[in-house]
Amino acid sequence: MTQPDVVSPTWYQHLRHQVRISAHLVRWVVLGAISGILAGASSYVFLEALDAVTNLRLDHQRLVWALPIGGLVIGLVYHHLGGRAAQGNALLIDEIHEPTAWVPRRMAPLVLLGTLASHLFGASVGREGTALQMSGSLTDWFSRTVRLEPDDRRILLIAALSGGFGAVFGVPMAGTVFGLEVHSVGRLRYDALVPALTASVVGDLVVGGLGYHHAARPAVTATLTAALAGKVAVAGVVFGLASVAFVELTHLVRHTVARVGWPPLRTAVGGAATLGLVGLFGYDYTGLSLPLITHALDGTETGLAVPVLKIVFTAVALGCAFPGGEVTPLFVVGATLGAALAPILGVPVPVLAAVGFVAVFAGAANTPLACTIMGAEVFGSALLVPFAIGCVVAYIASSHRGIYPTQRIDTSKGPDPVTDSPRLNEWTLDVSAGSGWGSRRSLPGRARR
Repeated sequence: MTQPDVVSPTWYQHLRHQVRISAHLVRWVVLGAISGILAGASSYVFLEALDAVTNLRLDHQRLVWALPIGGLVIGLVYHHLGGRAAQGNALLIDEIHEPTAWVPRRMAPLVLLGTLASHLFGASVGREGTALQMSGSLTDWFSRTVRLEPDDRRILLIAALSGGFGAVFGVPMAGTVFGLEVHSVGRLRYDALVPALTASVVGDLVVGGLGYHHAARPAVTATLTAALAGKVAVAGVVFGLASVAFVELTHLVRHTVARVGWPPLRTAVGGAATLGLVGLFGYDYTGLSLPLITHALDGTETGLAVPVLKIVFTAVALGCAFPGGEVTPLFVVGATLGAALAPILGVPVPVLAAVGFVAVFAGAANTPLACTIMGAEVFGSALLVPFAIGCVVAYIASSHRGIYPTQRIDTSKGPDPVTDSPRLNEWTLDVSAGSGWGSRRSLPGRARR
């Protein structure tokens, strides 16, 4: 008698596994898309408002002279209402490492209004921090609403960083990798790849769909030669050192102004210091300073004083707690530094300006892969290899320093192994001990985390 066909358990288990994988994929695409919508919508509102307040300031340059008063108001608001939200990007990265408490919902409106006020009165701050904080705060509000588990919540926070970065700069692929890369030095979170890609792409599409168009950058081309690669590598060392100078000067300003006993007064002091710099060097370094990037990419040679002054203006603003971000000022520093180095190294000015645009940020944020991809998205793929060389060398040259203090060091940039993932800037160069890049300060117990 013929036995009836029996469904193979192996085949059945395989089918069930594929169904579970598909359901898992769909779930994270949906969650990533929601994060992307929140990132894109908030970035659109921010970008439109930022253009408006920037144009208003440029039409009425005397607004800069109200910066100390604006700083005092911003300081008062954050002092009385900020709470944990005042920690900004550092809080988001900390929550990715160890989810402990929901990101405050007030972070989004506070950083939006605070950044717009900073730009209205001419503080030298950027816009990436605002986009990341709005996206992170809104996404975590959604996670709270649907009661996501801690592990899922941290993955969605990574997607929020990708969505915010991709949306605010119009670079969906760089945004994807930025979210996977930024939380730890030397580690990519591939478990968040699907929602990060979805959030970044959707965020960018939402910004464009709502009618905002990012300023186009000229395509930059050059023939790759061994000489060009070597010159870019030399420039990469300088770009990395510039990122260290930016981080250290900002830290010095923050440490110095902390001596002012009343926190709201610190931002007012930063505003007064900025006015002193404006009186000495003019208005070019206030706000985003985007014309400086345009001139550098157009081939205008620039003196070394230009990137140095942008570092000083921005370190004063950020060190005195003006909300905003570091990235666009770092673009300015990198592009103008590249334009200054180009004639010295015998490289076309637009080429080294474009490499510097992304390389200084790569060194300061410890995100060489994201910045390499960003260079290709913004300026075209013809310089992909020079972008990679500049970003990687700047990343190594910056040592264990960076603009995000709660980054963890998963893999050392030098020969010393990492066993307890200390936070960034808890690692220092000890030449006298002959230990290369990775000599750590002694830190008590869990304080390293």
